[in-house]
Amino acid sequence: MAPVIEVRDLVKTYDDLRAVDGLTFSVEAGEFFGILGPNGAGKTTTLEIVEGLRQPDGGEVRLLGEAPWPRNLDLCRRIGVQLQSTAFFDKLTAREQIRTFAELFGADGARADAVLDQVGLGDKADTRTEDLSGGQKQRLSIACTLVNDPEVVFLDEPSGALDPQARRNLWDLLEGLNDSGRTVVLTTHSMEEAEALCDRVAVVDRGRLLALDSPTNLVRALDAPVRIAVVAGALDAAAAERLAGVDTVEVDGDSIVLITRDPAPVLTELARREALDGLQVRGATLEDVFLDLTGRAYRA
Repeated sequence: MAPVIEVRDLVKTYDDLRAVDGLTFSVEAGEFFGILGPNGAGKTTTLEIVEGLRQPDGGEVRLLGEAPWPRNLDLCRRIGVQLQSTAFFDKLTAREQIRTFAELFGADGARADAVLDQVGLGDKADTRTEDLSGGQKQRLSIACTLVNDPEVVFLDEPSGALDPQARRNLWDLLEGLNDSGRTVVLTTHSMEEAEALCDRVAVVDRGRLLALDSPTNLVRALDAPVRIAVVAGALDAAAAERLAGVDTVEVDGDSIVLITRDPAPVLTELARREALDGLQVRGATLEDVFLDLTGRAYRA
């Protein structure tokens, strides 16, 4: 089966800025695909080109087997797009908002109400959008994105302004979208979000692809050491340095941190010494991969 999205040697330039610089990747049917990168990496520009909102300067894009540019209305009916910022119509309730979007796509009111229930807003149907919480507005935005029953859903930083509880609720909703067989593509600054949701991620910077794989494989390829933190009173630094398998030791406040590439004998010895109370073990994460690839310098 051909990929749902194919991007080859994509280029987009604004004056002297090369926002997208030879980007190539593909997305398979039913995949949850993430595009990660620092500010100005070209994530949103790439997404907008794939969606058919911008014209590329070079390269080729195929979406569901068709070129998204020039604008293809038949193709537009098969996709759902949630932008970084969503503007709702003033004074309308949640039900009125989604039914308005439904009419634009030729969907009926029953379909609109069913999607409102799907995103957990059935009990807020008669509430004006200005009275919804931030998380509820994001759910309504996604409901409007789904009202045409799209095959591919594009989400641009969907949880950026949400509190932790609303973010987790949104993740549950997004996982359900993918479980229903849809292909989902999102950009995000949250490495935790990408690890929790994505089958594969593309890390981009300055418009170029730096890495493309599953989060697990990217973390494994980093080959970073494991950090084992124990309560300072359970073990002193000198004793920690003598443990088999420990490479280095750091004192971090009330903790002794043992850094090792062979954690099994270290944990066994800590258990023998009854030093497991309050123990924390931290391996590498996708954030470590991201920083290794893109650097730690602040991006405005």
